[in-house]
Amino acid sequence: MRVGDEVELTFHDLLVNGQGVGRLGSLAVFCWGPLPQERALVRITTLKARYAVATQVRLLSGSPHRVVPFCAAFGTCGGCQVQHMSYPAQLSWKREVVHNALRRIGGLQGVDVRNVIPSPRSRRYRNKVALVVEGGEQSPPRLGFFRQRTHELVEIESCPILVPELDEIVARLSSLRLEDRLGEVYRVARHFVARASSANGGSVLSVTTDRETPEIARVARHLLERLPKVRGIANSFEPASANAVMGRENRTLAGTTTIEDTIAGVRYRVSPESFFQVNPSVVAKIFALMRGGLAQPRKIVDLYCGAGTFSLYFASAGSSVMGIEENPAAVREAEANAELNGLQERVEFTAARVEEAVARPEIAARLREAEILFLDPPRKGSDEATLAAVARARVPNIWYLSCDPATLARDLKFLTSNGYTVGIVQPFDMFPQTGHVETLVTLYCNAREIQAAVEAAFADTPPPEWPDDDHSSPTEYPDFVIRES
Repeated sequence: MRVGDEVELTFHDLLVNGQGVGRLGSLAVFCWGPLPQERALVRITTLKARYAVATQVRLLSGSPHRVVPFCAAFGTCGGCQVQHMSYPAQLSWKREVVHNALRRIGGLQGVDVRNVIPSPRSRRYRNKVALVVEGGEQSPPRLGFFRQRTHELVEIESCPILVPELDEIVARLSSLRLEDRLGEVYRVARHFVARASSANGGSVLSVTTDRETPEIARVARHLLERLPKVRGIANSFEPASANAVMGRENRTLAGTTTIEDTIAGVRYRVSPESFFQVNPSVVAKIFALMRGGLAQPRKIVDLYCGAGTFSLYFASAGSSVMGIEENPAAVREAEANAELNGLQERVEFTAARVEEAVARPEIAARLREAEILFLDPPRKGSDEATLAAVARARVPNIWYLSCDPATLARDLKFLTSNGYTVGIVQPFDMFPQTGHVETLVTLYCNAREIQAAVEAAFADTPPPEWPDDDHSSPTEYPDFVIRES
């Protein structure tokens, strides 16, 4: 086998990055394009001792789950990985991704992974966009997204994953790059970041630059006038790294740069840089699942609380909450939203690294008093110091929300080795058309005797059946079971 060789392969698996997996003897072959059950002619482009990477030359036989992608940029843009798979098949595949991670990485045999709860919209769901700008001496400037695993720009004028308000902004920004008066904005910009409200349709825009840029301030009002759906424009500058999308500093240049969204009756004022979920309708489904566990006031500690999305929901249900978050700007936003909802008496926020905070005596005491620990860590998951502190405190209930099945499985392995039992494993499709899946797991401390009751309360339902469109069937949620302190 050599680079450049063409071979026929049957593919049997799909990675979360969208690569199909086939085998040549003991050699795994990864290739974008083929789905499981498909056979394709592929050309080897990379050859290593244990694996090869290939490009698809021609599809020889198709899967019954293959559909025509609805975006012309699919396959070049790195934003979506599975538009060529029907939506019901995506949900089944994501359930298996979670199940396999728990089994192979977490060593959790026999854990029941529930059917994935679908997004109400399989497209037009994303309320935030970060466009890459190639300006400088480039004429005309180029806007788009990076090709997967590269810094090669794929030009974009429209994206069917974005809510309509944002898609319109993308199209307008693409056309305005040819306007002489705005040339300086495109020359110095690294990113255009826009966010829209699903509650009232308003949107805001931030221009990321290396440093504060007076040239943008001079034309900000004109740019605002050229973007009818945008309420305000900000300059985000001094990014922490070459790959950072937002800067460490922000200045409002025109209009207002906050909008309001509402989930389950809780109001959130957010900005382009906010730590706020991009698919609020799925967050509402997560809230609905948790609702039964909040039927009476609870003492809750929320680790990695971001801008307080979940803390404020818990507090709105009558619970007392402590939220811990490393980013001071997110904490300030959480505190402002607590005041907006009149919840400041029920929730408090601490700006600190989680692994350092849990070592403080006063935080350790709050963990020992807590009835529920909620944690929603970044993609890298939690860490052993934090999880060990939780285990020592013997918090009776853990609700772990994860966006990465692999790091979730690793952390569950540690917790189950330290006295916890897995209860519910419920995936949610927060990001349709992509390889990402959100999963909520409940754990109970020394509570194996109630496992049967938990399983009975959350008896699984058959997977939903509906066409690949923007609608899904309503989902009924049984009561959420927690262990009383």
